[in-house]
Amino acid sequence: MCEDHDRILLAGCPSYDKLLSAKNKDYMSIIRMWLGDDVKSKDYIVALQHPVTTDIKHSIKMFELTLDALISFNKRTLVLFPNIDAGSKEMVRVMRKKGIEHHPNFRAVKHVPFDQFIQLVAHAGCMIGNSSCGVREVGAFGTPVINLGTRQIGRETGENVLHVRDADTQDKILQALHLQFGKQYPCSKIYGDGNAVPRILKFLKSIDLQEPLQKKFCFPPVKDNISQDIDHILETLSALAVDLGGTNLRVAIVSMKGEIVKKYTQFNPKTYEERINLILQMCVEAAAEAVKLNCRILGVGISTGGRVNPREGIVLHSTKLIQEWNSVDLRTPLSDTLHLPVWVDNDGNCAALAERKFGQGKGLENFVTLITGTGIGGGIIHQHELIHGSSFCAAELGHIVVSLDGPDCSCGSHGCIEAYASGMALQREAKKLHDEDQLLVEGMSVPKDEAVGALHLIQAAKLGNAKAQSILRTAGTALGLGVVNILHTMNPSLVILSGVLASHYIHTVKDVIRQQALSSVQDVDVVVSDLVEPALLGAASMVLDYTTRRIY
Repeated sequence: MCEDHDRILLAGCPSYDKLLSAKNKDYMSIIRMWLGDDVKSKDYIVALQHPVTTDIKHSIKMFELTLDALISFNKRTLVLFPNIDAGSKEMVRVMRKKGIEHHPNFRAVKHVPFDQFIQLVAHAGCMIGNSSCGVREVGAFGTPVINLGTRQIGRETGENVLHVRDADTQDKILQALHLQFGKQYPCSKIYGDGNAVPRILKFLKSIDLQEPLQKKFCFPPVKDNISQDIDHILETLSALAVDLGGTNLRVAIVSMKGEIVKKYTQFNPKTYEERINLILQMCVEAAAEAVKLNCRILGVGISTGGRVNPREGIVLHSTKLIQEWNSVDLRTPLSDTLHLPVWVDNDGNCAALAERKFGQGKGLENFVTLITGTGIGGGIIHQHELIHGSSFCAAELGHIVVSLDGPDCSCGSHGCIEAYASGMALQREAKKLHDEDQLLVEGMSVPKDEAVGALHLIQAAKLGNAKAQSILRTAGTALGLGVVNILHTMNPSLVILSGVLASHYIHTVKDVIRQQALSSVQDVDVVVSDLVEPALLGAASMVLDYTTRRIY
């Protein structure tokens, strides 16, 4: 309406405040009341279709095709009568002509109370039709939606909505049902996050009512106006970042600029159930604290070891360091609890994403990140995009084989980079030296209750222990040979070494490149990451990059 954008608050829909607090543990009784005693959660459809007054004839035809598709799909369906717009009587005649009111698979109703309707759509296997409810409210629960026709065209929707603009055949609608039914999507916050009312109150309190105002006319589009969104006026756009390490479980509130506003750390439990419960507890506490810190949480990003399917948010196979962590759906419990979208990826990939957004890979088209920690991992950015591979196994850089008769690796093979250069490998060699009384030199001691580890080996090398120096040189050479293979395969413009051991390897790696690499790639720069928390920052970047893609 050409209002001054400094005076406009994008607060979200106040109805979401009630919507997101409308959890009902006894939702099954509501489902049984409206759909029958034999219906299970996520195994039914809610259908709500209205006439399009500019093309009533096509609306009726499309509704007929929808009902035919639902009959063929053969799932229990709650059908709500259309609204009273022009064309509604004709649509009701179509329902009666097809016997929907008496069909065993259908329940046809004129009205459902709001609180009960929310429970029905929240636990449906799918919603179909052209109601604004499918575009707005249902996204809050991640329920799959099929939006038919043009009634909602131009409105922004979450990824849970599949559009069938030209719903002109039964097969097209039926195919959409097969694609959508039973899926679970991240909760969408496009239309609200449940905090609209306190946000509105905060905004009103920020206004000086004594200040006289002259009407200003601002004609759209207005670009790059940071006062257009409440985030820029009062709150800090932020993400919840989770890092699942072999030892510790960490949760942090991370701002858009990569600042860790607050961090929480606990020991990572050994069992699946304890771990899931702790993740949920820590995230709920952090989300509550974020409100006090004036941070708006846009979503949750999770970095974890092992092979991850980021599309589904599932840990397929974990590392041996994280037990009971295979075929784990992380997205659903977090999304259901926090009403926030959730992203999950491998810790090596997250490190690469952190470098792309906050580190030395910013603005580069192609680069590779290698993590040197307890294990060896990595991530590949190619043409600005993260490479996952056909089975989500890309960038397992720690398992590049550099020797045919090298030491055994945790993956079951031998001669991998990880078998030489990881923290576990250095710890193994340190223990051997210690057992042979060849580790400690003057100025060193290891308390009886302290386990010998990689840091002791590094300390011994710095103090002149020749055998420790030789082990570190061998480890750095193995890592360097792996980097040479990467240079010859990917030809990146930069290699970033990350993790606690990176600074101890960098010079040896550069020497190996000069000696072993083709001349055409010897000029590729190898640097040590300057990011303190790459796993947390990478997890946060998944959220911040995706949720802020919209342009106001």
